[in-house]
Amino acid sequence: MRYLTKAMILVSMTLSAAIFGFFYAWVCSTMWGLDAADPRVAIQAMQAMNASVRNFVFAPAFFGTPVALALTAFLLMREDNRRSAMAFGLAGGVYFALGLLLTMRINVPMNEALAMVSVPDDAASARAIWQDYLLGTLAVLEPDTDDHVRCRVSAGGFRRDAAGAETGLRCG
Repeated sequence: MRYLTKAMILVSMTLSAAIFGFFYAWVCSTMWGLDAADPRVAIQAMQAMNASVRNFVFAPAFFGTPVALALTAFLLMREDNRRSAMAFGLAGGVYFALGLLLTMRINVPMNEALAMVSVPDDAASARAIWQDYLLGTLAVLEPDTDDHVRCRVSAGGFRRDAAGAETGLRCG
């Protein structure tokens, strides 16, 4: 197996693990913690987190994961390692559709709308704003469902990466 292919397997797995870890922590601590806080604090904290996540440390994991997975799939296919190529390609396609695009289509507009909100002084008004934000993640489903989808997709992608890496590294 060529060095570039092995390096891309490692890069793909690292980025997949990083984005899974981000969404996992978001689901099981961040949103629950914010929901337990005073809604005025939760709104301000969410506004600050949404503004700070747009940075050069987060970007490679969020935007680079599907690119790395696709490149890894291409390299593996070129080496006639179809099984591993399919695993990485599937992981990249699923993350792109249900991780990246889901975020861009649902969460980014919601976050931009929340950024424009002035936090009210009274807790009842803030609670209404916060609940609308939580319920808006996917209006037809339970609150925070899109975060769960992104977490599951990221975990599944990492498992597919691991399967692809195991057969890819064995064949090289």
